[in-house]
Amino acid sequence: MTSPAPPVIEPDIEETTDKDRPWQVIVWDDPVNTIPYVIFVFRKLFGYSEQKATELTMRVHHEGKASVSSGPREKMEIDCYQLHSYGLWATIEQS
Repeated sequence: MTSPAPPVIEPDIEETTDKDRPWQVIVWDDPVNTIPYVIFVFRKLFGYSEQKATELTMRVHHEGKASVSSGPREKMEIDCYQLHSYGLWATIEQS
């Protein structure tokens, strides 16, 4: 006589796909661009205040990188391309 199979226990896991996670633009520190220039670019491209642009620029300078924009992948690709056109080193990644 065979014993009945044990019950199957389904884990309680919420499924999230990578599509649900926003993308972000990372600006990396470089030895070429000056701090005032990077502040100028952040203000011009993203409309950041002087204070916010300065905070982000100093984060890039001291920590080596900073997330400067986040949202859908297509928009982040455009932001990254625009940063490249100003000579900044930028990449995109998922948050």
